[in-house]
Amino acid sequence: MNLRFNIEKNSLKLCFLKMELPIFPLNGAVLFPGTSLPLNIFENRYLEMVNYSLARDRFIGMIQTNENDDLFDIGCIGKIHSFNETADGRYLISLQGTNCFKVKKELEKKYKFRLVEAEMLDFEEDKNIINEKQKNNLLDKYSQYIKVKKINLNLEEIQNIDFNQIIKFIAMISPFSDIEKQVLLETKNLSDFYKKLHSILELEIVEDNNSKTIN
Repeated sequence: MNLRFNIEKNSLKLCFLKMELPIFPLNGAVLFPGTSLPLNIFENRYLEMVNYSLARDRFIGMIQTNENDDLFDIGCIGKIHSFNETADGRYLISLQGTNCFKVKKELEKKYKFRLVEAEMLDFEEDKNIINEKQKNNLLDKYSQYIKVKKINLNLEEIQNIDFNQIIKFIAMISPFSDIEKQVLLETKNLSDFYKKLHSILELEIVEDNNSKTIN
């Protein structure tokens, strides 16, 4: 693992330039930085992957694939922060999203699971702060979305969470398409993430209403 130190505003920032990362390709289950993802691991190759991760730095790369099983360029690094083994040999783990990463290259296959050389990416610092009006606008739009999609979620439970976490929570739990989630994951700053998420919600609501009108 190569490390780089950056001094920014009198603070020491540790950045991983490149790291060898075990990969868990799983379409639809997109992890975002700052969110948690529970996983039920039962395939032998992924049991081996978890053992590999636990013996090292506890990091696993969550990433999606295309129709040819090729990895997307961008995924999210998750750190195992809870682990339980069941009586039948399954692993119940929870990943905490840390950073997005870019796949530099897939490494020679040494194990049953896949390994890549990954470069960590930072979320860009936003010059545009999301204000309370925009936050309420997004929550109102999401309230419409969960109503038309018949999703059982109490929005009051998330209203007081940091907005950066709210939008990633919404992106992760919502039944968006794999491509829509990938677009959000690859977004580099909060204001753009907000705009894209708002547009996806609007489009989904319109399409659902049009479908009901036709039927």
